[in-house]
Amino acid sequence: MIRVLLVDDQPLIRSGFRALLDLEDDIEVVAEAGDGMEGLALAREHLPDIALIDIQMPVVDGIEATRRIAADPALAGVHVVILTNYGLDEYVFNALRAGAAGFLVKDIVPEDFLHAVRVAARGDALLAPSITRKLINRYVTQPLHTGTGRGLKGLTNREREAVALVAQGLSNDEIADRLVISPLTAKTHINRAMVKLHARDRAQLVVLAYESGLVVPRNP
Repeated sequence: MIRVLLVDDQPLIRSGFRALLDLEDDIEVVAEAGDGMEGLALAREHLPDIALIDIQMPVVDGIEATRRIAADPALAGVHVVILTNYGLDEYVFNALRAGAAGFLVKDIVPEDFLHAVRVAARGDALLAPSITRKLINRYVTQPLHTGTGRGLKGLTNREREAVALVAQGLSNDEIADRLVISPLTAKTHINRAMVKLHARDRAQLVVLAYESGLVVPRNP
């Protein structure tokens, strides 16, 4: 059973997502909150698998709530998925850097929403390759300064190759094809890299790859 916490200051939005999730046999909404502070308290109380958090809320916003969840060892199993109306904006990038597993635009079709929740709950490929490529496009057009991220010296050569390919938007299967290894081995390299770099998910791997200089943004 996938346990979900909904955090959004709009009751209508929460009720819509809840109605959709409650129809699924393998998903349970364990709690709802109207602001980030309440959401943090409920996350600690219920320890959900997924926290769907609106990015702009009163009291404590989604970015700060994400940062606090990511910093709390007791909440290490909680995957934060940001809800936004705006797509790829600066708020979303700040949330990813704060530790969010990914994000969903609120006008997402129901089938894609349910699929995203299940993918996030697995802790595997939390950003679809298409979303990863959008992240890359943002770095290409507005690149950050490289060399400011955590070092990658602890990675093996194979792990570094896998991380670089994640940062190029490749899926596990595509990485396996590129490196001539099995998809399971590719996934193992990526998971080990995430553990060594203290990255919660693939989204943070993309950020670290660019900020460390492992992958250099192309000129637009």
